[in-house]
Amino acid sequence: MSRGLQRRGEQGGFLVNLVVLLSFAALCALIYFVRHPIMRYAAETWVVDEPAPHADAIVVLGDDNFYADRATRATELYRQGVAAIVVASGRRLRPNAGMSELMDHDLVQRGVPKEKIVRFAHDADSTSEEAAALARFVEERNWKSVVVVTSNYHTRRARYVLRKMFPARIAVSVASARDGDFDPQRWWEKRKSTKLFAREITAMLLALWELRGDGKGSAPQGAESRLGVLGPGEACSFGSPLLWKNLHLPFAPGKCCNMFTFLGRNA
Repeated sequence: MSRGLQRRGEQGGFLVNLVVLLSFAALCALIYFVRHPIMRYAAETWVVDEPAPHADAIVVLGDDNFYADRATRATELYRQGVAAIVVASGRRLRPNAGMSELMDHDLVQRGVPKEKIVRFAHDADSTSEEAAALARFVEERNWKSVVVVTSNYHTRRARYVLRKMFPARIAVSVASARDGDFDPQRWWEKRKSTKLFAREITAMLLALWELRGDGKGSAPQGAESRLGVLGPGEACSFGSPLLWKNLHLPFAPGKCCNMFTFLGRNA
């Protein structure tokens, strides 16, 4: 009697395990067959495009791609009358030349009058550092609202960082520029697109960690990195913060900052 019960129990356990295994296999098969719609939805949801209808200036974030897609999108917004000024933000590559000059050229080539462009040269090494420098620049100009243009894959993180760094009294909206290297509809088909998306997710997690204790508009203090503003015919002026001093990290910066800085860099 007891052996019969034991045998039936073993058979019941085997059936339960078989059902669980088959259910798991079916779930894996379902995910495999719908993987493309899921990945497409993830990328499309990640992209933010919410330009304000009117602003004091259009700000183009630095390190535009080979196709100058950010400059192209900024020109479209300028022609739509969103703002009368376009800020070309970019890293300095030489004492008197850098990415802002190249972006200036791209904007003029696409139809923005040169006198309507303000070059913003900086030595920022990440989105957070560039946002902190831009916040001070916008305050100096007494602007109350800006539309920030960046690549589609970068929009969500840029919006989060900018709204953390900018004072609450300055309205910040983000406009998405199409990117020749990242198509939300088919990003998984290209190795470069996959790397861009994976890096953005990692960098977003890093930004959430770095800025978790900051109130809106609390840019880091303490000037150590060099940043400058170049308008047409203007000379350089320097003085900006070093981001890591106010992150309040629970570990020794000397051991971990290299890794975090690498992950947080923005192309």
